[in-house]
Amino acid sequence: MGNNVLIIDDDKDLCALLSDFLSLEGFAAQAIHDGAEAVAHCRRHNYDAIVLDIMLPGLQGLDVLRQLRQFSTTPILMLTARGEDTDRILGLELGADDYLPKPCNPRELAARLRAILRRAGMAAEDSKQPVIEAGKTTINAADRSALFDGVDLQLTSTEFNVLHALVTSAGTVVSKDSLSQSALGRSLSAYDRSIDVHISKIRKKLAALGGDDLIVSVRGSGYQFKVGTPQ
Repeated sequence: MGNNVLIIDDDKDLCALLSDFLSLEGFAAQAIHDGAEAVAHCRRHNYDAIVLDIMLPGLQGLDVLRQLRQFSTTPILMLTARGEDTDRILGLELGADDYLPKPCNPRELAARLRAILRRAGMAAEDSKQPVIEAGKTTINAADRSALFDGVDLQLTSTEFNVLHALVTSAGTVVSKDSLSQSALGRSLSAYDRSIDVHISKIRKKLAALGGDDLIVSVRGSGYQFKVGTPQ
């Protein structure tokens, strides 16, 4: 059986088109056209990934995203209006994993979903080094948990992938493109701030537990996770 995907979009014709195409690509797709209904539905049902349109009537897409992230870490791919950088950045800050501008190519949507799902499962399949530690930070690939000083950081799927890549290479610089490949399964395009926003979210979660300044920006190169622990 294919991965279960929920499409949240009020455009019924588009949902039918995407559902039909995704089914041909090996996904099991279902659509809901109302934001509030979708949130209630997701409290009762689990999906491997969610495709969420930001421009929803009634309960707006960003509000749906905010509510979903209160109880779910399911990978979420946003559909945004082309050129609306503010919505994309805000969506990523609220916990979306990636975005795709509308109108989108169904083939690219399927590729993005496969990449997110593949990256979400790769760390769990890492049997050589399931637990990685760097100072007070512990990454457990088996159950995809990330702890700082013994406390769960409550990362989204993509945030986990980013931190996993950084901690695995602790003490060395990891390029943004490499992080994008590791976390999102795609190369970083020009002016794409996805990785920067995910890094910002991880930093805030670490700082809230006393892990300040563990992720260092290396201008023109990427990011580095400090080997030592904060003082």
